[in-house]
Amino acid sequence: MRLAPVLFCAAALAWGQAPPGFVSLFNGKDLSGWRVPEGDNGHWRVVDGAIDYDASSEAPGEKHLWTEKEFGDFILRIDWRIKATPYSYPHTRILMPDGSYKRDADGKIIEFSIPDSDSGVLLRGGPHQVNIWCWPQGSGELWSVRNNKDLPPEVRGAAVPKLHADRNIGEWNTFEITLRGDRVTVVLNGYTVIDNAQIPGIAEKGPIGLQHHGRMKDGRWVSPPSLVQFRNIFIKEL
Repeated sequence: MRLAPVLFCAAALAWGQAPPGFVSLFNGKDLSGWRVPEGDNGHWRVVDGAIDYDASSEAPGEKHLWTEKEFGDFILRIDWRIKATPYSYPHTRILMPDGSYKRDADGKIIEFSIPDSDSGVLLRGGPHQVNIWCWPQGSGELWSVRNNKDLPPEVRGAAVPKLHADRNIGEWNTFEITLRGDRVTVVLNGYTVIDNAQIPGIAEKGPIGLQHHGRMKDGRWVSPPSLVQFRNIFIKEL
């Protein structure tokens, strides 16, 4: 069944103006209000009004980009796009509704290769995130929840996107992420892909992060890189 899109003020997002009740977390000019990883050496930067990342931060520790301010409950609207997919990930899997992986007739997990890049929006200081990637089920997955086998199947299953709502690689997408307590709803390009899912153990407050992912060895990517851009980042505290 095709889900009807949830409409919000897309025009405001296109113009770079905060919608009513929201404030901007990114001024479109520099990284004021964000904590650039120490030793990053310019890999997180601003290009043509967007936060641009090449997945090659030289920071010796954590490489994510975090807001300086911490947040509790909020609605976050953020545009994102994957710039390129130079790495082919050989272990792509098909997710079942309960969060498990699809298996073949012999009980073996089905795996295949796809061009892939990987990033996400980190919630309240992490590790919990709303995923951005190229897997068949689409972006919006709550990776940390879906992969926690200690959680009940219904909790893990709610962390799997209800449909693939991503646009083509290189095109802009929009998340609307609503976080209240330990419950999160994710709307991607007007479609609800995560509906009031629980994130057990999430912190009550923390910064919002843009995720680094990927590693290069001998001039070649050995895992999906976060070749991404972000723009029009607006938040409404609840």
